[in-house]
Amino acid sequence: MRIDEILQRKRTLSFEVFPPKKSATETEPLCRAIDALAELAPDFISVTYGASGSNARDSASIAGYVKSVGVEPLAHITGGPSTPADIDRMAENLRAKGVENVLALRGDRPQDATIAYCKHFLHATDLMNYLSEYDFTLGAACYPEGHPECDTLYDDLVSLWRKQESGARFLITQMFFDNSYYYRLVNEARKIGVTVPIIPAIMPLISAKNIKNIKSMCGSTIPLEFRNMIEIYASDPVVMREIGLNYAAYQIIDLIAKGAPGIHLYIMNRADTATALYGRLENVFHEFFRN
Repeated sequence: MRIDEILQRKRTLSFEVFPPKKSATETEPLCRAIDALAELAPDFISVTYGASGSNARDSASIAGYVKSVGVEPLAHITGGPSTPADIDRMAENLRAKGVENVLALRGDRPQDATIAYCKHFLHATDLMNYLSEYDFTLGAACYPEGHPECDTLYDDLVSLWRKQESGARFLITQMFFDNSYYYRLVNEARKIGVTVPIIPAIMPLISAKNIKNIKSMCGSTIPLEFRNMIEIYASDPVVMREIGLNYAAYQIIDLIAKGAPGIHLYIMNRADTATALYGRLENVFHEFFRN
């Protein structure tokens, strides 16, 4: 089923997974995680592949596996490192596996400046326009705090409008820890004519060591009160896990109460994290996410 059709009738619950970086032989633990996630009855599971495109084939296989367990896959396609021939191979592979939904991305620029990048698809919209010949429902990404390469939030909002005009039927945000940025994004996007659903994405921050990675990866602001809790209990992994799960639960309840069209969870392939968070919010999910 196409994700835009699901969004027309209900709020969505979804998760994101990524193929193993080293070898396709390491996909068995991920498949077990997907089996566990499927038991939570998500509306879709998104499957990434790296900015280099090196594990694109594994990504398509994992998306096919998601489909086989009865969950709709949302396959990422990254244009930055890709040639048109790469995109054609990926698209045909996904179609052969029955995948109907694609998240079209430019992808983060590699730190190694010698790597060829964006030779054919300078923007996500270039990739989306190229994919228009394939019968996919397209989604796109957005940044509640503004894309790091945009000088102003308005510039980034214009990019979102262009993504909509290029075929995006829904948007999924980068992770954030301050819900006010999401509400600002939605309000300002609506003012310039972005009408598609904007799904907020949450990552339970259950390890203090992830803070530095998050800041360098996407620049997400960590609110002072949350950061204070993290710093006090950083050396206690059991308490840190509880803090991260409870803070994510608070964000989700607030987002649902204020009308978010769905919740997307970055769980770093940890089905136990998803299950623990679901357990805290089971009654909320049953009330707001089911038909």
